[in-house]
Amino acid sequence: MVLTAPPKPPRSADPYRVMLVDDSAVIRGLFARSLESDPEVQVVASVGDGQMAVNTLGKDKGKIEVIVLDIEMPRMDGLTALPELLKIDPDVPVVMASTLTARNADISLKALALGAKDYIPKPSSMRELSAAETFKRELLEKVKTLAAARRRRAGASAPARPRFTADRAAPTAARPAAAAPAAKPAAPAIELRPAGRRPPQVLCIGSSTGGPQALFKMLGALPKTLRLPILLTQHMPATFTSILADHITRSTGWECVEATDGMPVQSGRVHLAPGDFHMLAERSGTGVVLRLNKGAPENFCRPAVDPMLRSVVEAWGGQALTVILTGMGHDGQKGSEVLVNAGGTVIAQDEASSVVWGMPGAVARAGICTAVLPLDQIASWIDRQTSRWAA
Repeated sequence: MVLTAPPKPPRSADPYRVMLVDDSAVIRGLFARSLESDPEVQVVASVGDGQMAVNTLGKDKGKIEVIVLDIEMPRMDGLTALPELLKIDPDVPVVMASTLTARNADISLKALALGAKDYIPKPSSMRELSAAETFKRELLEKVKTLAAARRRRAGASAPARPRFTADRAAPTAARPAAAAPAAKPAAPAIELRPAGRRPPQVLCIGSSTGGPQALFKMLGALPKTLRLPILLTQHMPATFTSILADHITRSTGWECVEATDGMPVQSGRVHLAPGDFHMLAERSGTGVVLRLNKGAPENFCRPAVDPMLRSVVEAWGGQALTVILTGMGHDGQKGSEVLVNAGGTVIAQDEASSVVWGMPGAVARAGICTAVLPLDQIASWIDRQTSRWAA
């Protein structure tokens, strides 16, 4: 019997259009094959350095929807090219790609501060790159998610903006806007719920795509008078998290430490889950310590937000306030449901200020949020919420 391969799905009539920038033609070829294995993605440009990328985008502005940009290249490197690319097209999402070293992690975070939307660590050898199915899945997911978000922002096939309704006891986070035009069906209302009735003893934060930029802004605006411990899970690989902790400390004024197993939880400090480990809170005597483990990834992630939130319920009951920031996927939704059922409070970043409204959108649509807010209003909301208990 002769076995034949199943027919490939037809190419999309309007695929997401990508430019690859890397000095290795072999790597660009591997990236292109990984991306174009999905009929909804098309590589429309493939160039070998930053200057060629700038020239190409200048000629094809609007035709390129996502750029995958290597860091280390001759003539013009990725960090130098990034602001030039964003001058040409401020809305183009750029994904930084680099091998996993401390130096490249630091450069990637600097690139995020300059306007890159995400990063992806490349496997360190060609053999690993060819076999890295997880890397290929992540690359494809990030490219498609960022391209789709760009189209929504541009208004192409954009859904109607969500309406919000609130219980009388819930703080006002949003009010129904004027009726949408008849041609656009109204989005389902997002139900808000009252805040927890007991004072929070811990602030939890979950974030992913776009998270570092959001964290710098939110934590930078958060008053240092807040005396709660802060637990933070950002989807990020090992090596990157220690660099992120340093960037948070320097840019926000909050002490941020990469968690270690058995570390006591302290008020006024940000405890960051290290890459490749879930971070859990555990009651120990009169205090709480952090535990790290390499349990199975949840929502394809390790660290993941859900296990952190479940452990917070065990350690502090429902006396927790959680913020879900920008990120793809739905990590944090199930853990947030456990938290609010125990009496906790969850708020989410709104769609307009999110790079990707995946994680915050999931908790908002689940009806478990007390507020859905623009990024620049989250810190003041937390301050008001915690101050009323301190009064």
